[in-house]
Amino acid sequence: MSDQTQVDAVDHAPSGDNPALHDSSASHGQHHGGKIALAIGAIGVVFGDIGTSPLYAMRDTFAGHHALPLDRLHVFGIVSLMFWSMMIIVTIKYVSVIMRADNKGEGGSLALLALINQNISGKAWSRGIVLLGVFATALFYGDSMITPAVSVLGAIEGVAVYNPAMERLVVPMVVGILIFLFLIQSRGTAKVAAFFGPIMLVYFGVISVLGVISIGARPDVLWALSPDHAVRLFVNDPFKGFLAMGSAVLAVTGAEALYADMGHFGRNPIRISWLAIVLPALVCNYLGQAALLMRDPAALESPFYLLAPEWFQWPLLLIASAAAVIASQAVITGAFSVTQQAIQLGFIPRMSIKYTSLKAGQIYIPVINTALMIAVILLVLLFQKSSNLTAAYGIAVTGAMTIDNVLLAVVLFQMWKWRPWLSLPLLLVFFALDAAYLSANFTKIPDGGWVPLMMGLGIFTLLTTWSRGRALMRQNMAEGTIPMEIFAKSAHSSATRVPGTAIFMASTNSGVPSALLHNIKHNKVLHERVVILTVAIQDVPYVDPAERAVAKELGQGFYRLTLKFGFLEETDVPGALKQANACGGQFEMMKTSFFLSRQTLIASAKPGMALWREKLFAWMLRNAASAMEFFRLPTNRVVELGSQVEI
Repeated sequence: MSDQTQVDAVDHAPSGDNPALHDSSASHGQHHGGKIALAIGAIGVVFGDIGTSPLYAMRDTFAGHHALPLDRLHVFGIVSLMFWSMMIIVTIKYVSVIMRADNKGEGGSLALLALINQNISGKAWSRGIVLLGVFATALFYGDSMITPAVSVLGAIEGVAVYNPAMERLVVPMVVGILIFLFLIQSRGTAKVAAFFGPIMLVYFGVISVLGVISIGARPDVLWALSPDHAVRLFVNDPFKGFLAMGSAVLAVTGAEALYADMGHFGRNPIRISWLAIVLPALVCNYLGQAALLMRDPAALESPFYLLAPEWFQWPLLLIASAAAVIASQAVITGAFSVTQQAIQLGFIPRMSIKYTSLKAGQIYIPVINTALMIAVILLVLLFQKSSNLTAAYGIAVTGAMTIDNVLLAVVLFQMWKWRPWLSLPLLLVFFALDAAYLSANFTKIPDGGWVPLMMGLGIFTLLTTWSRGRALMRQNMAEGTIPMEIFAKSAHSSATRVPGTAIFMASTNSGVPSALLHNIKHNKVLHERVVILTVAIQDVPYVDPAERAVAKELGQGFYRLTLKFGFLEETDVPGALKQANACGGQFEMMKTSFFLSRQTLIASAKPGMALWREKLFAWMLRNAASAMEFFRLPTNRVVELGSQVEI
């Protein structure tokens, strides 16, 4: 990124397109097992969100905040709208186009933003694109809070459908399930995740069969797949049709997950899962619900659960509840992954990251887990019913999808160099549909749509404050620094040399680290070997180990070393140092001391940021995880030297 996306003691430097990097990261997603196995795994992780939409999408479209009559015009029109939205937004936009824009095999808003930055860095409008990408990330966090609440609520509400006397138990049951779900995160989900694919496969098979049985009782509902029914809806009842889009968009929630999880499974297994299993299952179920509503309008209470015959109602409840928990697990895991990327790319302070498995991506971030648990439970207690929460759901989803269109436009014109006659019509369709959905969801702001907006703006403020604050701190600390080569010559003759190696962490590749200045000022000694170490996070998910370390000898026993990591890699500095032999020999941890700078921020009236943002940044700085923990440094070999900085 630019200067504004660096983290403490981490200098973020873009890297070029290296075939070795591409092969390495691509294999991470596509070469671990056959495509069929990966496709089944993708069903469990990628499609949980969009797969559980039938629990509430059709019901809330007709019985939500803007109710619709259950006649042929509206029922067929809504089903047609849902079907073609899935085809255009999910199948064409995400599966066919955006998934081609991978960053060395990885997807998601931040990965795409890092990829784009390699091509637009320095352009006048690049900062605006970065801010849009950051806001899309902020909206993703809002989605991560709402999805577990609405999915589990939507599933457990089936208890009240089958036994109205149990309605008062729904919220306590949901809260209990969610607390259990968040508490098990620290144990890792690798073993549990192995069952996700088969469970979701059963779920999609069940909703397909139930839908087909219902269609058999009213086969004319198949005509609803024709796009002319959606057109007729807007021609004959444009106002209600527009308002209905605010709920109909629930049929495509989770579309971005296809792109964000591409690195775990590869684009082809995800495409196979969507086209062969998930899309047909969703279409069958929505058609089945439409056929049921045409036959029995009273089924609007819960068209999903009332599709089942009486003997199968409780098994369906268990299957749907399991699917809802899996959908929640997927977005929680996604929040951990996005947070790791955001930390590495310099938008979030360092946090304690625990690796729960030897497999890449299996991480647990305690702060994020606790924050999500509190937010999700508060949402359940505040809104009580999934129909109330769906009003808040759409804005986060449509906002992120609209921003993806902007990022896609940059990719098409700046990177792929598509001709206007091909790219403009495609973008026009995407923008028109997403803008219509987003506008329709704005009408739900008073009914709960303010929640994701408030969350998004709050998180956006935190991300941009941290990024800007770090840039100002580096700028302040860089003022008046002297070149390292000059310092090495003068320090060599004025300080006593002692045995061993001293590694001074530095956030940039220029100047003298403040910890080194303080050390020689107060201790007046230098180790035989002095290494200025910068950790550089690249614009790629994984770095070829052969290119991990770049060293430069400065003379007089001084070296400058840069360790490169991808934004999805663990920043294990000791592990990388064991492989680095370019600084006068191997590093022995028991003879190596790490010197870290710890800055204390003093908010001031200097131009840069508003005073309230400076105080917010100072609070974030105080609560950031230590560099020792973040870089996996041995606790008994670290020395911290503090300083005060004004911005």
